[in-house]
Amino acid sequence: MAEKKFLNKLSQSVFGKTSEGPSLEEENKRLRRAVEELSILNDLALTVGTSADPQEMVHKLVDRLMRAVGAEQATVSLSDRKAQDSTKTQVRVMASSSELPQFHVNNAFLGWMEIYKKPLVINDPKTDQRFKGVDWDPTVREVMCVPLMVKSEMIGAITVYNKKGGGGFTEEDQRLLPIIAMQSAQIMDNGRLIKENAGMQEQVRLAYDIQRKLLPTATPEIPGYDVAGTSLPAQTVGGDYYDYIQTSSGDWAICLGDVSGKGLPASLLMANLQATLRGQTLVEAEVRERIERSNKLMHRSTDVEKFATLFYGVLKVSSHELTYVNAGHEPPLVFSASGGLKRLESGGLALGVLDDFPYTQETVAIANGDVMVIYSDGVTDATNLSDEQYGAERLASIVEKHLGEPASIIVDHIIEAVNAHAKGAAQLDDITVVVVKRVG
Repeated sequence: MAEKKFLNKLSQSVFGKTSEGPSLEEENKRLRRAVEELSILNDLALTVGTSADPQEMVHKLVDRLMRAVGAEQATVSLSDRKAQDSTKTQVRVMASSSELPQFHVNNAFLGWMEIYKKPLVINDPKTDQRFKGVDWDPTVREVMCVPLMVKSEMIGAITVYNKKGGGGFTEEDQRLLPIIAMQSAQIMDNGRLIKENAGMQEQVRLAYDIQRKLLPTATPEIPGYDVAGTSLPAQTVGGDYYDYIQTSSGDWAICLGDVSGKGLPASLLMANLQATLRGQTLVEAEVRERIERSNKLMHRSTDVEKFATLFYGVLKVSSHELTYVNAGHEPPLVFSASGGLKRLESGGLALGVLDDFPYTQETVAIANGDVMVIYSDGVTDATNLSDEQYGAERLASIVEKHLGEPASIIVDHIIEAVNAHAKGAAQLDDITVVVVKRVG
């Protein structure tokens, strides 16, 4: 055995080969090929990965495909993933190294890819029984096609035609092209997701702008009253809503609502609620009648799981009386200048729960120096890192400390206190506060 090993080493050093394995020249050739493949893959990753647009990625990919496998022509097709027909393409880019006809992948070809989802090599297209019905261009000698796969879903295909110099695509080509396809598919799908996300972010930004314009841009000038309010969505857009609406008689409707859910769906429902309440406020009717009609409209125009809590009150400036309905909302707090505290709870169910519900209304007097705080549950339900809620007691305590200050300052103190309580914990719900203070 030792003698055989010695002879093999001697043969390798003299002749470049052994009796038991490939020649050193062949090994070097394989190593050079491996290095070339790694260089090709690295170049593809850097080049294709610098683009965010799938169309641009495909353009960059086709040119490098031809060089990678020595093809005369390359085609990359991306499927239209929204179409019912899986062979319908959304992006198709072709590149050629010579003045050859532009070969088009037949739908039967892509259909085969969709079914089998594996590489396909055709060395003699005219005699291949799998595609005997295909009318091949006479200049097509060899075809190699591999699917672009992302999580078991085919998002497109790479096809190369005719090995330069003839001889057909090699085993190395047949190994390299699927690797390129696997790497490119993931990069292009990431690019698609980035582009879609950018589009969604733009839509969210527009929705945010629209929603902010639906909320009051300035506090109303109500004789004898100081009013302030703010709303901080948990996400870019939210489902909290507050408003000041002047009636035809000169009184003021003041409302604060909280629709179910968060984000874009909640913001759409909030816009619907605002339009409904503004329309009902223009109608001369009892406060409860306005809310009963609003409830019917919401129940009939939304899904069963959608609803909105609402506090709606009409402030009669001439008599300093507030007539309100609380539709399942957090009870507003009325702090008396004399030291008392009243919770405004009369009303009924949240809007949209039942089609026909008889709401009750209540009228309370607002004395000079009284402060009314209307808020959403994002205030009292705000939690800290120990999962401890801020609560109504803390809210009442912070307001009592600042009753003598302007309404806007009271709002600021409430928001600051809630944020201090949270101490860095994520805001899970929209936070909305309205303060109404009688000053004369």
